[in-house]
Amino acid sequence: MQFPSLSFAAHAGGLLELILSNPKTLNSADATMHRELANLWPAVDADAGVRVVLVRGAGRAFSSGGDLGLVQQMAESWDVRTRVWKEARDLVYNIINCSKPIVSAIHGACVGAGLAVALLSDISIAAPSAKILDGHVRLGVAAGDHAAIIWPLLCGLNKAKYHLLLGEPIGGEEAERIGLISLCVPEDELLPKAFEVAGRLSGSSQSAIRWTKYALNNWLRLAGPSFDASLALEFMGFSGPDVHEGVASLREKRQPDFTDDPDV
Repeated sequence: MQFPSLSFAAHAGGLLELILSNPKTLNSADATMHRELANLWPAVDADAGVRVVLVRGAGRAFSSGGDLGLVQQMAESWDVRTRVWKEARDLVYNIINCSKPIVSAIHGACVGAGLAVALLSDISIAAPSAKILDGHVRLGVAAGDHAAIIWPLLCGLNKAKYHLLLGEPIGGEEAERIGLISLCVPEDELLPKAFEVAGRLSGSSQSAIRWTKYALNNWLRLAGPSFDASLALEFMGFSGPDVHEGVASLREKRQPDFTDDPDV
Protein backbone atom coordinates (compact mmCIF):
# COMPACT_ATOMS: atom_id res chain seq x y z
CA MET A 1 0.00 0.00 0.00
CA GLN A 2 3.00 2.31 0.41
CA PHE A 3 3.79 1.92 -3.31
CA PRO A 4 0.53 2.21 -5.30
CA SER A 5 2.21 2.70 -8.69
CA LEU A 6 4.00 -0.66 -8.41
CA SER A 7 2.50 -4.15 -8.55
CA PHE A 8 3.62 -7.05 -6.38
CA ALA A 9 3.05 -10.80 -6.09
CA ALA A 10 4.25 -12.93 -3.18
CA HIS A 11 5.57 -16.42 -3.94
CA ALA A 12 6.72 -19.31 -1.80
CA GLY A 13 10.11 -19.16 -0.16
CA GLY A 14 10.11 -15.41 0.40
CA LEU A 15 10.19 -14.52 -3.29
CA LEU A 16 8.69 -11.10 -3.98
CA GLU A 17 7.78 -10.37 -7.59
CA LEU A 18 7.91 -6.67 -8.49
CA ILE A 19 6.04 -5.79 -11.70
CA LEU A 20 6.49 -2.46 -13.46
CA SER A 21 3.07 -1.87 -14.96
CA ASN A 22 2.00 1.23 -16.86
CA PRO A 23 0.71 -0.35 -20.08
CA LYS A 24 -0.35 2.86 -21.84
CA THR A 25 3.25 4.10 -21.85
CA LEU A 26 5.20 0.81 -21.94
CA ASN A 27 5.82 1.08 -18.20
CA SER A 28 7.46 4.49 -18.27
CA ALA A 29 8.34 5.92 -14.86
CA ASP A 30 6.21 8.94 -14.04
CA ALA A 31 6.85 11.12 -10.99
CA THR A 32 5.08 8.72 -8.62
CA MET A 33 6.78 5.56 -9.90
CA HIS A 34 10.19 7.25 -9.89
CA ARG A 35 9.76 8.22 -6.24
CA GLU A 36 8.49 4.78 -5.26
CA LEU A 37 11.31 2.96 -7.07
CA ALA A 38 13.73 5.01 -4.98
CA ASN A 39 11.95 4.39 -1.67
CA LEU A 40 11.05 0.72 -2.16
CA TRP A 41 14.37 -0.92 -1.36
CA PRO A 42 14.75 0.02 2.33
CA ALA A 43 11.24 -1.42 2.85
CA VAL A 44 12.29 -4.62 1.09
CA ASP A 45 15.43 -4.76 3.19
CA ALA A 46 13.43 -4.41 6.41
CA ASP A 47 10.79 -7.01 5.49
CA ALA A 48 11.75 -10.28 7.18
CA GLY A 49 9.37 -12.15 4.88
CA VAL A 50 11.32 -11.24 1.73
CA ARG A 51 14.40 -13.23 0.75
CA VAL A 52 14.73 -12.30 -2.92
CA VAL A 53 13.12 -9.87 -5.38
CA LEU A 54 12.34 -10.64 -9.02
CA VAL A 55 11.60 -7.51 -11.05
CA ARG A 56 10.03 -7.54 -14.51
CA GLY A 57 7.90 -5.37 -16.76
CA ALA A 58 4.30 -6.07 -17.71
CA GLY A 59 3.26 -6.43 -21.33
CA ARG A 60 5.65 -5.66 -24.18
CA ALA A 61 8.50 -3.94 -22.32
CA PHE A 62 10.50 -3.76 -19.14
CA SER A 63 10.28 0.03 -18.97
CA SER A 64 10.31 2.63 -21.72
CA GLY A 65 12.08 5.25 -19.62
CA GLY A 66 11.17 8.52 -17.96
CA ASP A 67 7.96 10.40 -18.49
CA LEU A 68 8.58 13.43 -20.76
CA GLY A 69 6.14 15.48 -18.69
CA LEU A 70 8.34 14.93 -15.64
CA VAL A 71 11.44 15.83 -17.67
CA GLN A 72 9.77 19.09 -18.71
CA GLN A 73 8.95 19.90 -15.09
CA MET A 74 12.55 19.20 -14.09
CA ALA A 75 13.78 21.58 -16.78
CA GLU A 76 11.46 24.34 -15.58
CA SER A 77 11.36 23.99 -11.79
CA TRP A 78 14.19 24.13 -9.26
CA ASP A 79 12.03 22.38 -6.69
CA VAL A 80 11.19 19.47 -9.00
CA ARG A 81 14.78 19.21 -10.20
CA THR A 82 16.27 19.00 -6.69
CA ARG A 83 13.59 16.55 -5.55
CA VAL A 84 14.15 14.18 -8.48
CA TRP A 85 17.94 14.49 -8.10
CA LYS A 86 17.64 13.13 -4.56
CA GLU A 87 15.31 10.36 -5.73
CA ALA A 88 17.73 9.38 -8.51
CA ARG A 89 20.61 9.25 -6.03
CA ASP A 90 18.57 7.26 -3.51
CA LEU A 91 17.36 4.81 -6.15
CA VAL A 92 20.92 3.79 -6.99
CA TYR A 93 22.34 3.68 -3.47
CA ASN A 94 19.25 2.01 -2.01
CA ILE A 95 19.50 -0.86 -4.51
CA ILE A 96 23.22 -1.22 -3.85
CA ASN A 97 22.66 -1.25 -0.09
CA CYS A 98 19.62 -3.55 -0.10
CA SER A 99 20.84 -6.77 1.50
CA LYS A 100 18.31 -8.97 -0.34
CA PRO A 101 19.39 -10.26 -3.78
CA ILE A 102 17.54 -8.84 -6.80
CA VAL A 103 16.96 -10.61 -10.12
CA SER A 104 15.78 -8.71 -13.22
CA ALA A 105 13.99 -10.29 -16.19
CA ILE A 106 14.39 -7.91 -19.15
CA HIS A 107 12.41 -7.92 -22.38
CA GLY A 108 11.53 -5.19 -24.84
CA ALA A 109 12.45 -1.58 -24.16
CA CYS A 110 14.60 -1.03 -21.09
CA VAL A 111 15.37 2.67 -20.58
CA GLY A 112 15.64 5.30 -17.82
CA ALA A 113 14.88 4.49 -14.19
CA GLY A 114 13.80 1.00 -15.22
CA LEU A 115 17.21 0.44 -16.80
CA ALA A 116 18.88 1.50 -13.55
CA VAL A 117 16.89 -1.14 -11.66
CA ALA A 118 17.56 -3.78 -14.32
CA LEU A 119 21.35 -3.34 -14.46
CA LEU A 120 21.90 -2.71 -10.76
CA SER A 121 20.11 -5.98 -10.00
CA ASP A 122 22.47 -8.66 -8.74
CA ILE A 123 21.58 -11.05 -11.55
CA SER A 124 20.18 -9.66 -14.82
CA ILE A 125 18.59 -12.00 -17.37
CA ALA A 126 17.38 -10.75 -20.74
CA ALA A 127 15.58 -12.03 -23.81
CA PRO A 128 17.02 -11.32 -27.28
CA SER A 129 14.18 -8.82 -27.73
CA ALA A 130 15.58 -6.60 -24.99
CA LYS A 131 16.47 -3.10 -26.19
CA ILE A 132 18.78 -1.62 -23.58
CA LEU A 133 19.26 2.09 -24.14
CA ASP A 134 20.66 4.93 -22.07
CA GLY A 135 19.00 7.92 -23.71
CA HIS A 136 20.43 10.78 -21.65
CA VAL A 137 22.70 12.25 -24.33
CA ARG A 138 19.83 12.06 -26.87
CA LEU A 139 17.78 14.08 -24.40
CA GLY A 140 20.53 16.70 -24.10
CA VAL A 141 21.83 15.89 -20.61
CA ALA A 142 24.84 13.98 -19.29
CA ALA A 143 24.51 10.24 -18.73
CA GLY A 144 24.10 10.42 -14.97
CA ASP A 145 21.48 8.13 -13.45
CA HIS A 146 23.22 4.77 -12.92
CA ALA A 147 25.60 4.68 -15.90
CA ALA A 148 28.89 5.92 -14.46
CA ILE A 149 28.70 3.65 -11.44
CA ILE A 150 28.01 0.35 -13.22
CA TRP A 151 28.58 0.33 -17.00
CA PRO A 152 32.43 0.57 -16.99
CA LEU A 153 32.59 -2.19 -14.39
CA LEU A 154 30.29 -4.48 -16.38
CA CYS A 155 31.39 -3.99 -19.98
CA GLY A 156 34.60 -1.94 -19.80
CA LEU A 157 35.23 1.74 -20.32
CA ASN A 158 35.49 1.68 -24.13
CA LYS A 159 32.19 -0.14 -24.65
CA ALA A 160 30.54 2.06 -22.02
CA LYS A 161 31.70 5.20 -23.82
CA TYR A 162 30.56 3.90 -27.20
CA HIS A 163 27.01 3.17 -26.06
CA LEU A 164 26.61 6.08 -23.64
CA LEU A 165 28.06 8.81 -25.86
CA LEU A 166 26.26 7.65 -29.01
CA GLY A 167 23.04 6.46 -27.37
CA GLU A 168 23.47 3.15 -29.21
CA PRO A 169 20.86 0.53 -28.20
CA ILE A 170 21.93 -2.98 -27.21
CA GLY A 171 19.98 -6.21 -27.77
CA GLY A 172 19.91 -9.01 -25.25
CA GLU A 173 22.47 -11.23 -27.00
CA GLU A 174 24.97 -8.40 -27.47
CA ALA A 175 24.43 -7.27 -23.87
CA GLU A 176 25.39 -10.72 -22.68
CA ARG A 177 28.37 -10.87 -25.03
CA ILE A 178 29.90 -7.66 -23.68
CA GLY A 179 29.08 -8.50 -20.06
CA LEU A 180 26.42 -5.84 -19.49
CA ILE A 181 23.95 -8.48 -18.28
CA SER A 182 24.38 -11.86 -16.63
CA LEU A 183 22.55 -14.07 -19.12
CA CYS A 184 20.47 -14.01 -22.32
CA VAL A 185 17.87 -16.73 -22.89
CA PRO A 186 15.09 -17.26 -25.47
CA GLU A 187 11.94 -15.23 -24.91
CA ASP A 188 9.83 -18.17 -23.76
CA GLU A 189 12.48 -19.15 -21.22
CA LEU A 190 12.95 -15.69 -19.70
CA LEU A 191 10.49 -15.83 -16.80
CA PRO A 192 11.02 -19.53 -16.02
CA LYS A 193 14.78 -18.96 -15.85
CA ALA A 194 14.39 -15.82 -13.73
CA PHE A 195 12.11 -17.65 -11.30
CA GLU A 196 14.52 -20.59 -11.19
CA VAL A 197 17.46 -18.30 -10.33
CA ALA A 198 15.40 -16.41 -7.75
CA GLY A 199 14.28 -19.68 -6.20
CA ARG A 200 17.87 -20.88 -5.89
CA LEU A 201 18.80 -17.64 -4.16
CA SER A 202 15.86 -17.85 -1.74
CA GLY A 203 16.78 -21.45 -0.88
CA SER A 204 20.44 -20.71 -0.18
CA SER A 205 22.10 -19.58 3.05
CA GLN A 206 20.79 -16.07 3.49
CA SER A 207 23.76 -14.84 5.48
CA ALA A 208 26.14 -16.18 2.82
CA ILE A 209 24.14 -14.63 -0.03
CA ARG A 210 23.69 -11.25 1.63
CA TRP A 211 27.24 -10.92 2.88
CA THR A 212 28.65 -11.92 -0.52
CA LYS A 213 26.47 -9.27 -2.14
CA TYR A 214 27.60 -6.69 0.41
CA ALA A 215 31.29 -7.42 -0.22
CA LEU A 216 30.97 -7.43 -4.03
CA ASN A 217 29.01 -4.18 -4.01
CA ASN A 218 32.00 -2.44 -2.45
CA TRP A 219 33.21 -2.21 -6.07
CA LEU A 220 30.18 -0.03 -6.73
CA ARG A 221 30.66 1.97 -3.55
CA LEU A 222 34.22 2.74 -4.70
CA ALA A 223 32.68 4.26 -7.83
CA GLY A 224 30.39 6.47 -5.73
CA PRO A 225 32.32 9.71 -6.43
CA SER A 226 32.08 9.12 -10.20
CA PHE A 227 28.36 8.47 -9.87
CA ASP A 228 27.80 11.56 -7.73
CA ALA A 229 29.63 13.72 -10.29
CA SER A 230 27.69 12.25 -13.21
CA LEU A 231 24.36 12.79 -11.47
CA ALA A 232 25.24 16.40 -10.61
CA LEU A 233 26.25 17.05 -14.23
CA GLU A 234 23.05 15.43 -15.51
CA PHE A 235 20.91 17.66 -13.34
CA MET A 236 22.95 20.72 -14.27
CA GLY A 237 21.96 19.86 -17.84
CA PHE A 238 18.29 20.00 -16.91
CA SER A 239 18.79 23.72 -16.26
CA GLY A 240 20.39 24.32 -19.68
CA PRO A 241 19.04 24.92 -23.21
CA ASP A 242 19.65 21.53 -24.84
CA VAL A 243 17.14 19.57 -22.78
CA HIS A 244 14.28 21.69 -24.16
CA GLU A 245 15.32 20.80 -27.71
CA GLY A 246 15.77 17.18 -26.66
CA VAL A 247 12.22 16.96 -25.29
CA ALA A 248 10.74 18.77 -28.30
CA SER A 249 12.54 16.52 -30.79
CA LEU A 250 11.37 13.36 -29.01
CA ARG A 251 7.79 14.58 -28.96
CA GLU A 252 7.99 15.56 -32.64
CA LYS A 253 9.82 12.33 -33.58
CA ARG A 254 12.72 14.11 -35.30
CA GLN A 255 16.45 14.49 -34.86
CA PRO A 256 17.46 17.18 -32.32
CA ASP A 257 19.26 20.35 -33.33
CA PHE A 258 21.43 21.08 -30.31
CA THR A 259 23.06 24.52 -30.24
CA ASP A 260 24.66 24.64 -26.79
CA ASP A 261 28.49 24.76 -27.00
CA PRO A 262 29.74 25.31 -23.45
CA ASP A 263 33.36 26.05 -22.60
CA VAL A 264 34.02 22.97 -20.45
